[in-house]
Amino acid sequence: MERIPKATRDKIAAAAHYRCGYCQTAQEISGAQMHTEHIIPISRGGGPEESNLCLSCAWCNSFKSAKTHGTDSQTNEEIPLYNPRTQQWHEHFRWSEDGIYIIGLTPTGRATVEALKMNNEYIIPARRHWVEAGWHPPGD
Repeated sequence: MERIPKATRDKIAAAAHYRCGYCQTAQEISGAQMHTEHIIPISRGGGPEESNLCLSCAWCNSFKSAKTHGTDSQTNEEIPLYNPRTQQWHEHFRWSEDGIYIIGLTPTGRATVEALKMNNEYIIPARRHWVEAGWHPPGD
């Protein structure tokens, strides 16, 4: 597999404001290094071009794996997952009133929340602490 150059990884991270493109977790509060993730996995024909790369936390990257589609919980249809490079987060997701849970607003959002387990049992307690500290959710 071809290694992504550091300059490209740095550019992707800066463009993402050092937050996961999927769940919006900030690098500085996550306690774990962010990954430069292939939106369309190499195993599915994706390449190393910038338009196919995004910043991803370890949770989202591991749950996404080689997935490109998920199931919308309302329609049971298979839907392409959210693309952080071409779609706007706030059009597909919102935060719960307490700022802890990610809620899918569209078929794409709902399928992505489920497929990437964006409200998994490990991230919820961390988000709760981040909210209490005033670090989360992101303001923009």
